[in-house]
Amino acid sequence: MENLNLIYSEIIMEHNQSNHNKKHIEHADCTERGHNPSCGDDITLSLKFNGDIIEDAAFEGSGCAISQASTSMMIDLIKGKSKEEALEYVNTFIGMIKKEVTDDEELEKLEDAIALKNISTMPARVKCAVLAWHTLKEAIRKKDGLDL
Repeated sequence: MENLNLIYSEIIMEHNQSNHNKKHIEHADCTERGHNPSCGDDITLSLKFNGDIIEDAAFEGSGCAISQASTSMMIDLIKGKSKEEALEYVNTFIGMIKKEVTDDEELEKLEDAIALKNISTMPARVKCAVLAWHTLKEAIRKKDGLDL
């Protein structure tokens, strides 16, 4: 288990240090700000759609390693996916954090984001991990005028 935790820590650090999803998207179809006042995480998520498909996604902002890594992982996961698929990922991720989704096969769909699986053991960090996911859900809700 210790080796797995080390691998997960490395994945989180890699995503935190990488800027491949941290950029401005010209002419984004929607942008949504997510803010966590308890620790200062502040992101603006930008999405570009082609019909129902998320053609591009990126974020700007700052925050702790967990919030930045979680946002990057989420963006890697949702690019090229439909809004419906993206919302399924949101539900699976939040379910994983709440320990409501525990099926390994289901969790494997989250790819690198599974590295945040044990964040629920650190209650002060949970808001950091879920910030981007809630922000994505809100962005899609507003874009489509949905009540999610």
